[in-house]
Amino acid sequence: MRAIAVSAFRAEPCLVEVPKPDPEAGEVRVKVEYAALNPLDWQTADGPPDGAVPHVFPLVLGTDFAGRVDMIGSGDNSFRVGDAVFGRVTAPPLGRCGAYAEYVCVPQDSPIALVPRDMPLRIAAALPSSGTTAAQILSSTAVRSGLSLLVVGATGGVGSFLTQLAAARGTGVVAAVRGDESRRMGELGATATVDTTAGAEALEAAVRGLYPDGVDALVDLVSTDAASFAAYASLVRDGGVTVTTRGAPAPPGVAWTDFRLAPNAGLLEELASAVARGELDVPVDMELPLEKAPQALAQNRAGGARGKTVFVI
Repeated sequence: MRAIAVSAFRAEPCLVEVPKPDPEAGEVRVKVEYAALNPLDWQTADGPPDGAVPHVFPLVLGTDFAGRVDMIGSGDNSFRVGDAVFGRVTAPPLGRCGAYAEYVCVPQDSPIALVPRDMPLRIAAALPSSGTTAAQILSSTAVRSGLSLLVVGATGGVGSFLTQLAAARGTGVVAAVRGDESRRMGELGATATVDTTAGAEALEAAVRGLYPDGVDALVDLVSTDAASFAAYASLVRDGGVTVTTRGAPAPPGVAWTDFRLAPNAGLLEELASAVARGELDVPVDMELPLEKAPQALAQNRAGGARGKTVFVI
């Protein structure tokens, strides 16, 4: 089958032919129709920091998928052949299966769920990582109606979902973005949108103009260094909450969370239901053939993502 894989950590991803996987006991095999791009995919290609995660080469990339159940492994099962499903590839070893392939095998008790009848598979594929990350971040920050949230990197998949979910709660969202994205972010529910390329002073003026004492919470989806994170954290009020998804160390005296995703099938079902009811928009920015994945990964690594990119398998 066709797949995007690396032959070693930090090698260039490329289109390869690999054997079609067979489902083990408790697994289902899915014929993938769409896969979604996530920063985790190129981070996986770089390899784990300590190299201790079990893995195999060629290492097939990709986390989020949508398709139809093609085969069911032995044991109890929750799905039937032909079911439209979406989910995340999480089972070890890393690289045995990946979403950037024509087929993927996943445990039935992993983050996998049925796609609602009227939801296109391309939309379902874009939900798992970004949607569940946004929902779980919002829970961890405990931002409630009437409070305020600064989202750094708001135009990407996670940021787009986070802005919508927070605004739906009545939370005031300040979207910090690169470039002029005020119209798009306003449509997603942002109270204000600030172009970070205009300088730190512009962002501080916008935040202080709306919230003189600072915002109640910060979610930084971009910064990897302490200085950048500290600059954004300085805009949070005393007693507020800061969250990083990139492991940036927090300055002294700041309530800080280094977010780690814990996805589950139940949350996937909730998000899919919200999309089906028209309460959550899935911002698919680009749809590309699988062979374009290496270039798309390089572009995503460079930053400035807008919405989600999906690959047609």
